[in-house]
Amino acid sequence: MSGAAARRAAGDLLHLTLDRKRTLDEAMAASDPFRALEGSDRSFARAIASAALRHLGWIDRTVQPLISRPLAATSPEIRALIRAGAAQIWFMDVAPHAAVSETVDAARLWPGARSGGSFLNAALRRVSETPSPATTLPPEDIWPDWLRLAFAGGLGDARARQLASAQLVEPELHLTARSDPAAVAAMTGGALQPSGTITLSTGAVETLPGYETGDWWVQDAAAALPAKLLDPQADERVLDLCAAPGGKTLQLAASGARVTAIDRSANRLKRLQENLERTRLSAEIIVADAETWQPPEKFGKILVDAPCSALGTLARHPEGAWIKSIADVGRFPAVQARILAAARQMLAPGGTLIYCVCTPLPSEGREIVEAAIARGDYVRRPVAAAECPGFEHALTTSGDLLTLPGPSQACDAFYIARLAPAGPAA
Repeated sequence: MSGAAARRAAGDLLHLTLDRKRTLDEAMAASDPFRALEGSDRSFARAIASAALRHLGWIDRTVQPLISRPLAATSPEIRALIRAGAAQIWFMDVAPHAAVSETVDAARLWPGARSGGSFLNAALRRVSETPSPATTLPPEDIWPDWLRLAFAGGLGDARARQLASAQLVEPELHLTARSDPAAVAAMTGGALQPSGTITLSTGAVETLPGYETGDWWVQDAAAALPAKLLDPQADERVLDLCAAPGGKTLQLAASGARVTAIDRSANRLKRLQENLERTRLSAEIIVADAETWQPPEKFGKILVDAPCSALGTLARHPEGAWIKSIADVGRFPAVQARILAAARQMLAPGGTLIYCVCTPLPSEGREIVEAAIARGDYVRRPVAAAECPGFEHALTTSGDLLTLPGPSQACDAFYIARLAPAGPAA
């Protein structure tokens, strides 16, 4: 029954993610059926859940006409197994008869799903007779309606479709080297990109050469740009606001700068401390609210990685489209504006500040920066093409960066602006 057990675990992951609004990582840590699996069974369960989340809009839109009741009205357990079965049939290399029979067997292992076995069997048989939605629906239908409209309104239809198409592809693994990118590329078998990021098609992170010795850390290529554009120097005092989980802090520390890392989450800062120890780097870590914290003296360079909707990371975390709502996204701009205003009081005259968010929505990026400039808090220091090798195409007409994943660049969607203080701080 190992095949059924893996599918039952996949269903549990989908239930915890979509019905309990947990990230997939949180679901895997909380799911007893998933943690009971080992080896290839555990990998298979995760693959099913990932495929379902990556294509969820397609799955739900195509399944609904095939069943006799609204998908939302089915029990959470049966709904999860329908999605798991459809993902296998339409998007994984699994024989339809095996996907149907083993997923129905999984219902027998799940008390909440046992009474729905016949309904599940009928639904998955119809799925197996139906062409994949990849042949009938546009890429942006993988998202809920609110998100599709938000991306189209903020970026335009073409760029929204570009984002959706990127989500349909399993993302690469990106590494940032502590000191020698070429050496890390050689030891891991990765490819060194013009930006300095090392890319690998896949890999179990903990088993790659150099992990235990802290020669590198996992960090998306676009996420590595803000710290590079801040250009920290040895012994320079640098502030990293909203620092956890800490990839940018590691970059700043690797430059030899004296880094102060601020975040309000003590738990997330524990992960940063662990990574500092693994990479043999150091930074001052302070648990504090970026909106109210006051430094003893101002900093010449500040990196503000503001809290955001993280909608630029959907290729890596597709569940984000479904565990967030338009109301969730709408609460971030006010927080971002307050943090950027607070950072102005921490920035020394003539200093440099990088503002960045891992979302392409203008309401969280460009509009926040433009409002701060209009208030007279900052002036823009445009980024030049020579400063962002491999990302020259991401430069905006204003001199900011808006990275979007596409055929020529696999990365998260990031907005980055470089600013300087305008006039004396209040």
